[in-house]
Amino acid sequence: MSSEVDKQPRNPEPAKDADAALSSPHWQRVQLARHPKRPHALDYIQRLFTDFQELHGDRRFGDDPAIVCGMAFFEGQPLMVVGQQKGRDTKQKLYRNFGMPKPEGYRKAMRVMELAAKFNRPILTLLDTPGAYPGIDAEERGQAEAIANNLREMSRLASPVISICIGEGGSGGALALGVGNRIFMLENAIYSVISPESCAAIIYRDASKAALAASALRLTAQDLLGLGLIDGIIPEPPGGAHTDPAQAAENVRQTLRQALSELAGLSATELIEQRYTKFRQMGCFFAEG
Repeated sequence: MSSEVDKQPRNPEPAKDADAALSSPHWQRVQLARHPKRPHALDYIQRLFTDFQELHGDRRFGDDPAIVCGMAFFEGQPLMVVGQQKGRDTKQKLYRNFGMPKPEGYRKAMRVMELAAKFNRPILTLLDTPGAYPGIDAEERGQAEAIANNLREMSRLASPVISICIGEGGSGGALALGVGNRIFMLENAIYSVISPESCAAIIYRDASKAALAASALRLTAQDLLGLGLIDGIIPEPPGGAHTDPAQAAENVRQTLRQALSELAGLSATELIEQRYTKFRQMGCFFAEG
């Protein structure tokens, strides 16, 4: 006859940890950042700007619908907007490649940002991607090189650069448009070096433990503000941006207005030096002596 000890479930702690992770604020914010009705880049562009004129093509291969770029006016001030765009329904998702840019998208964005610098226009980038597209065709056309080139060139743009993570900030796919003088995140957005599912597959050998990985990654706006990686958090309506897109856009408007005002008086040299100093300090938590 088996003992009472044998009847007890084996290793109950991982199950408890998994249940706790599913209800953690980190995993809940991952779900809000991915909500199917969450406003995307074009939703904010429509509400915030006037006379938006989209520009297409990287002048090397083609156009990438996963990134939208164009000239617009913000409260009468001309600027350039670059946004990563996800689709809403199946047809749009396929057209936008689920918001995963290819090399031509990053090169298009860089072309537009260099145009902005030439005419002294501020640049706004809206980050919302699960990551850069990892397909064979993207690798053949130089995906890693395109991202690396954007990181280098954005660091020395002579115009003010403001980056706002409006949904998912997925690894280098988001960072390739995120080298800014001011970096903000919406309250329920996430920004991470890797997706929770991929992290769980590597660390726990089980992608279903994504909720546990989300807690470990410290990917929320509150986490990143505490680490000094972003400059501020933009509040969302109760329940998330999808419950009231107009109010979410108004909150973005207020933050953008203030950031543009703060950066307006800086010279090109000061903007570049500020951007350089900001990113050099990231990850430095120790000091000699």
